[in-house]
Amino acid sequence: MSQRARIIHGTAVSPGLAVGPVHVARTQAQRVTTWSVREEDVAREVERLGQAIQTAIDEMVRRQRLVAAQASEKDAEIFAVHRMVLQDPGALKQVESVIRDQRVNAEAGVQALIQRLQASLGKLEGDSVRAYAADIADPWRVVLDTLLAVERAEFLSSESRIVLAASELTPEAVTYLERGRLLAVIAETGGRFSHAAVLARAFGIPCVVGLPGLIGRLERGMPIAVDGDHGTVQLAPSPADVRAFELRAESRAARQESLRVQANLPAESTDGRRLGVLVNLESLRDLDMFRADHTDGLGLVRTEFLYMERPQFPSEDEQFRLYRRVVERMTGLPVTLRTLDIGGDKQLSYFKTPRETNPALGWRGIRISLEWQDLLRVQLRAALRAGTGHDLRLLLPMVASVEDVTLAKSILEGVRQALAEQGYDQVSEVPLGMMIEVPSVLFTLPEMLKHVDFVSVGTNDLVQYLLAVDRDNPWVAKLYEPQHPAVMTALELVARTCRQAGKPSSVCGDLASDPALAVLLFGMGFDSVSVAPNFVPGIKYAVRKIAHAEAREMALEAVAAQDCAGVKRVVARCRERIA
Repeated sequence: MSQRARIIHGTAVSPGLAVGPVHVARTQAQRVTTWSVREEDVAREVERLGQAIQTAIDEMVRRQRLVAAQASEKDAEIFAVHRMVLQDPGALKQVESVIRDQRVNAEAGVQALIQRLQASLGKLEGDSVRAYAADIADPWRVVLDTLLAVERAEFLSSESRIVLAASELTPEAVTYLERGRLLAVIAETGGRFSHAAVLARAFGIPCVVGLPGLIGRLERGMPIAVDGDHGTVQLAPSPADVRAFELRAESRAARQESLRVQANLPAESTDGRRLGVLVNLESLRDLDMFRADHTDGLGLVRTEFLYMERPQFPSEDEQFRLYRRVVERMTGLPVTLRTLDIGGDKQLSYFKTPRETNPALGWRGIRISLEWQDLLRVQLRAALRAGTGHDLRLLLPMVASVEDVTLAKSILEGVRQALAEQGYDQVSEVPLGMMIEVPSVLFTLPEMLKHVDFVSVGTNDLVQYLLAVDRDNPWVAKLYEPQHPAVMTALELVARTCRQAGKPSSVCGDLASDPALAVLLFGMGFDSVSVAPNFVPGIKYAVRKIAHAEAREMALEAVAAQDCAGVKRVVARCRERIA
């Protein structure tokens, strides 16, 4: 394979460089991933197939005995039929032929057989014939499930560090393994600003998407070089290629370290204006990823991830301990807890929300909290108790109207009174803020600011709602453009309106993690930004390189731009200025 053929160009999603063996992951329940197998590993795949078939047969024997004991021998006969299906030498030969001739994994061979059975028998007329087709395919589905479960269990139990390859970039792909084991994530499809992409950047995992036909070109364990800065993936790099890549990575790490050394300095411009640089906290595990004294506090604690990491709703006392650990870790710095923000692409396994045609516009965020008020009350009780003696703030997600805020405030006041009557210590004053994500807020902001103490702009959702682009939909992901004149105009409007009302404003969305865009936000008049820990040093350095007056001038140019290209020219000039 030539050097040119071994380099695939895609879309850079999360910056960074990584080299390591590739692992092809199945991250969607309905999809069986096919990957190439080296010739010397074909025998191993055939052996895996045989072991899975035997495991499935043993399981059918167990089920047959159980049904015979609890129902009747006649009811249990189906499992005997299923065993006979799996012992058919003709079917086994077909699967083995696919594995050997096409050199693919055992899962792909079994899936090919299932599809062949469905295609050949499913077309026949008569309900009884179609039922027979299902009976023939079902036992092979058990074999497939066994292969998938065993493969995943074996892989998760190992300690190897890998590059994860997936057919689509999803949150499941980014969280497939412990963060320390993921060198990088590469995918055939996925949006650059999808929820999964945001997670990859927050976790500091290099990521490249937009790589059509990727999975078919991979072999399990093949070395891969991932360039998340430029959006390229190199297959099977030579030792010389690896060394050159490692030298680039070392140089990059040295630059990052030079920024980290200065991360304790404030983000103060050359003309004496300061920008607060705070941290977004995804999980309690992230508390150890940064130094508190290098930040100005926690601008966004995504409490939904505390819920998502548990098998059931955390109790009030459990939440109290979690929130207390967070505020104590920040040693007097402000901590902004966002109330539960589930729904859409953030689901709890133990809380079933309705299937929705358009979940991005559906039952999510504060809409759930105001409908299921007990969830909100428990969370508020825990937060108010945990905040005693600390600088705690509360933030409401997905606010769309004054009524959302006033109802939430009345619930908060009721919780405060109940805690006082029950003799609990609680934080005396808690600033209450709202997220600006829903465009309706832009048109009622002066009135809404009378009911909140601060605002935080969630650009990830605000951009998709302004542009009518689902950021998790790969078909329209290329239309999701934060550097759009409408976005710049909306952001400047928020900063200006808040300044006139004397209310602090911040941006906690992914847009703020780009140092050049953070400088423009600074120029617009935002008081702070909140980003993943790994972006803090670069943003602080960028602000220290420029005068606020110059940042203001460039910000106004971006707002006045007529098209996306015009905004991008301003951003590029800003990037050169702070390089």
